[in-house]
Amino acid sequence: MNEFDDRDLIWQRSSYCDTSTCLEVAFRGDEVLIRTTERPGDVIVATRGEWQILVAGIRDAGDFSL
Repeated sequence: MNEFDDRDLIWQRSSYCDTSTCLEVAFRGDEVLIRTTERPGDVIVATRGEWQILVAGIRDAGDFSL
């Protein structure tokens, strides 16, 4: 994870988030930046392709079921 300057980014979070710890994403060129509201300075950087694979896996509950 990287300490990140996000002044020019637009962070988005799910409308389903109703707790103090939520996942946020921002898009910058071909990168997707991922962080939690609990630790906004720690950012994971992924490619759009990696992001699409993650989202598809989450939508297909079988890939991430507990």
